[in-house]
Amino acid sequence: PYGKFFIGISWFDWLRSEDGPLEWIQFVEYALSSLIAFMIFIKKKNKKEINSIIWFFIACLSFLIAGEEISWGERLTGIGITSISNLNVQGETNFHNLPFFHNYLLDPVFEITSIFLGWFGWRRFKKLSALPSKNLSLYFLFVALFYFYFDISWASTTQQIRNDQEIFEFLFSTGIFLHCWQNFRKEFQINLNKFIFKS
Repeated sequence: PYGKFFIGISWFDWLRSEDGPLEWIQFVEYALSSLIAFMIFIKKKNKKEINSIIWFFIACLSFLIAGEEISWGERLTGIGITSISNLNVQGETNFHNLPFFHNYLLDPVFEITSIFLGWFGWRRFKKLSALPSKNLSLYFLFVALFYFYFDISWASTTQQIRNDQEIFEFLFSTGIFLHCWQNFRKEFQINLNKFIFKS
């Protein structure tokens, strides 16, 4: 209550708005996930092992997504690349809102990635600790379900559902962050136990 009185819109709409709190939380979670994943990669002795490669990939991808979330600093500094922002759907310096990617690839990428991380990954590759475990599956499967139903509602004659994209993107970023954090704590505990044992 009173959201419209203080800020002109409801608190819910403010939270899920473009450049709102949820989007900035996503940036923080992806930035932290990138750092944590890279630290896990550094701790791995065998850098060519598949788990190590996946952690390196998570670190790089999380860094890229974090940069995209704030349009590579344009939202903070106001400085962007005009040639990109002129083509951008939102008029900003990022690549995921360029027309082709935004209109044709963004939703399918979310759907496929969410299904892989939320179900196929832990079910098919149980020995890969670098992939999210079963207990985090709903953070990703709800995202896949939302985007699938959202696209169906827009492509068909059924009533179009409300675009709560930021809420489900926040759910996805939280799943990635929790996955990285849980594995970081596990890696740290293992190393700590080894250190105590050797002492």
